[in-house]
Amino acid sequence: MRIIRAPSLGTAHDLVVKMVLEKGWVLNTEDREATIEFDEIAMRIEHPDTEPMVSPHSRFSRKFVEQYAHDLLFGTSAVFEYDYHDRLYNWGTPLAAEGTVLHIDQIAYIVRKLASSQVSRRAMAITWNPYIDEQLDDCPCLQLVQCLVRNGHLSMKVVFRSNDMLTAAGANMFALVHLQKYIAEQLGLPLGYYTHISLVPHIYYKRDVNDIEPFCGKGEYIKPATEVCRTCGKCRL
Repeated sequence: MRIIRAPSLGTAHDLVVKMVLEKGWVLNTEDREATIEFDEIAMRIEHPDTEPMVSPHSRFSRKFVEQYAHDLLFGTSAVFEYDYHDRLYNWGTPLAAEGTVLHIDQIAYIVRKLASSQVSRRAMAITWNPYIDEQLDDCPCLQLVQCLVRNGHLSMKVVFRSNDMLTAAGANMFALVHLQKYIAEQLGLPLGYYTHISLVPHIYYKRDVNDIEPFCGKGEYIKPATEVCRTCGKCRL
């Protein structure tokens, strides 16, 4: 596993895009999309509310990621195959136990668990629902959220089975840190570190070719793999 330590989310985003583009390998997915993929990566940010929380090279504006964070915490009326708010705050539907449809608020559980025992390692939430997700074409990338209280601070660790590091990861990290802040506030604790683990980090270098150049800076900041540069074609090889 490769480890990135960064002072802010925005810097971590820049560094992970650089790592994948420079050290990754080309692979076509089961959906026949061209990606550059890399080994598992863990990003650790000691003070995750430090600016910049959004990379200046990202296609998504601060306003966009703030709305994304709001939707994760409070839900949205938009209809998707799944959404993270529902999976975290209302896990289980349409499953039932003892004749009752499941509606499990896992975030409330995390708050209760850590309020009752600040040394607990059980304050965690999952998103995967085998009954639903084995049939979905678009299934959750975020799999697990764990919160810990250590040294008087509320820290969070998250695991993604797969993560689009170019476009999605920045918004993912921003929203999840806001979830971390919400839980910390419920417990009356200051914010601790944030660790973002991607088991299969990747970039869609053909689909999102126009989003690469701002990170790359025409080769000034990043020296991508040859196939990525050939596809982009915005500077001389």
